[in-house]
Amino acid sequence: MAPPAPIVMPKLGLTMTEGLLASWRVAPGDTVRPGDILFIVETEKIATEIEAQEEGRIGALVVPEGETVPVGTVVAEWEGLGGSRSPPQQEREAVQAAAVLQPDPAEALAQRPSGARIVATPLARRLARQNSVDLSRIAGSGPRGRIKAADVEAALAAAAARPVAQPLRAPAAAASRRPATAMEKVIARRLSLSKQTIPHFYVLAEADVTQLLSLREELNADKATARLSITHFIVAAVGRALAAMPDCNALWEDDEIVALAAGDVGLAVDGERGLLVPVLRDAGRLSLDEVGRGCADLVARARAGRLAAGELEGGAISVSNVGMFGASHLVPIVNPGQSAILGVAAEKAVFRPDAAGAPNLRREIGLTLSCDHRVLDGVRAARFLDHIVDLLAHPLRLLRSPSPDGSQS
Repeated sequence: MAPPAPIVMPKLGLTMTEGLLASWRVAPGDTVRPGDILFIVETEKIATEIEAQEEGRIGALVVPEGETVPVGTVVAEWEGLGGSRSPPQQEREAVQAAAVLQPDPAEALAQRPSGARIVATPLARRLARQNSVDLSRIAGSGPRGRIKAADVEAALAAAAARPVAQPLRAPAAAASRRPATAMEKVIARRLSLSKQTIPHFYVLAEADVTQLLSLREELNADKATARLSITHFIVAAVGRALAAMPDCNALWEDDEIVALAAGDVGLAVDGERGLLVPVLRDAGRLSLDEVGRGCADLVARARAGRLAAGELEGGAISVSNVGMFGASHLVPIVNPGQSAILGVAAEKAVFRPDAAGAPNLRREIGLTLSCDHRVLDGVRAARFLDHIVDLLAHPLRLLRSPSPDGSQS
């Protein structure tokens, strides 16, 4: 039997510095086999199940459930039953190696000479100016202590978390408090920063979905195929619009506009742990059925906490549909790291005049495109939304295979 080795908090992403040990799935003395779940880690973006990679026995559990600890912290002891080193030991060595290459930000700040030049990315300096943050008081986590945008965001979040003196008042009789979860804190910080730093503007339209609803009902009558929702049609339309108008498939990053090659589309999912936005890759190149299956898979795994960290990154735009809750309008906030988000409201019946001027009953949904004005202007945003509206009004086009240039073949 190999000697005991520590299990450490793993590093699950390049920017991860700490993780919340949400729950243990093993107890001291348990024997585990490859693939068994040891514990669940919640980070800023996702809950991840940490699996055993080889057979072994669990020793003492050092970190209790619900505690947040830095990457590399020993959380339990492990006794491997094979002759090789245990995966947790290898993980610890990888974390230690990363720590050598990346000095501790707080230590770097303490060692910074007085009056020394502050090295920071352009985006970090811009965020600092917009929020009146003193860069000399921030520890940089980049190479040679370089201050990144994430460091400024963390400083803003820490400042917001400090208690502020409040006038004395009698508490409401039914008032209650609870600590925000790690996920809720992250959502609050990221969306607050988005609203503060991204110059939002909005374009609104009504989409006629009369034909779409009829087509959807006919397609869903075939029990041999997966059901399609209105959201699937909308995600497909957004993907086709990105393929047809690639200049709208771009991001703002460090004072540069970054054009994206693939038409990835995010999908807002409300799960037990909070709002997640998994990304459907290259949605503009997928058939409608492929979009439906891809969205259904992402939603199911998001709600089960089984998404990989990379599935929550990328894309220039997301779709947030609250129509199933009866909302008449939704004006969403652009997700950090993207440049637009499409808010979808409930479907409603309205009378519109036909070609002869007679009232004609139609079914419509309200759409709101929230945009980053640094990337999109009003004209391009309006044309982009109009392309989506046209595809939803003529849904048979979504049944045709998309061609490489974004047109329908």
